[in-house]
Amino acid sequence: MTDADTTTTTADWQAWQRSWDRQQEWYLPDREERFRIMLDMVEALVGTAPRVLDLACGTGSITARLLARFPEATSTGVDLDPALLTIAEGTFAGDERVSLVTADLKDPEWPAKLPYDSYDAVLTATALHWLHRDPLADLYGQVAGVVRDGGVFMNADHMIDETTPRINAAERAQRHARMEQAERDGVLDWSQWWQLAAKDPVLAEPTARRYEIYGEHADGDMPSAAWHARVLREKGFAEARPVWCSPSDTLLLALK
Repeated sequence: MTDADTTTTTADWQAWQRSWDRQQEWYLPDREERFRIMLDMVEALVGTAPRVLDLACGTGSITARLLARFPEATSTGVDLDPALLTIAEGTFAGDERVSLVTADLKDPEWPAKLPYDSYDAVLTATALHWLHRDPLADLYGQVAGVVRDGGVFMNADHMIDETTPRINAAERAQRHARMEQAERDGVLDWSQWWQLAAKDPVLAEPTARRYEIYGEHADGDMPSAAWHARVLREKGFAEARPVWCSPSDTLLLALK
């Protein structure tokens, strides 16, 4: 491979990362603010050189922002999606701070695949709503087992408070109206992004495998932040509460 080929390959992975970011921001306009607060809390509680587990890492969005802010950090990304892991592998190729693990988080043995027994921080975003409540509660118990004493777990996701149905309906209507306008302006949605991936020479095969695993989209749960905090305390965390929220999204932090 020539230097020019290497440059092109690197640029391609960065282009896929930017494309993924744009698609996610269509759903989550406050996504970068949420990441910033997540990393603020990492710094506040475990410092600037943490060992991090990027749970359900996807393309490595959290890892990329972690290493840009904290160059002395290390990250283990774990996911099952072959296509998103392919992008992550291309993005972080040659970076000794990053290791990537293929594992199914519904498999209770997934922690055995990790390169370390414990982590300062376990971080995840826009991923665990793929799980129903019972397997999610089981996962929280497993996460508690890999977070060191004094370490943190943070989950940023859509958490629905069922006690406020009219507020929920109004927020959802406004958010979807804005999303529809953005789509008319040319922003790709979830299914359109995956259609592009399926046509890419490098991503076509892992994308096909991904659809064999997940189908179009998993049908999980979106319980309230109060449910998440309660279950995390039951599973071994000493403290748990939201540290940031938008009208549709919550960043919940649990301290071991």
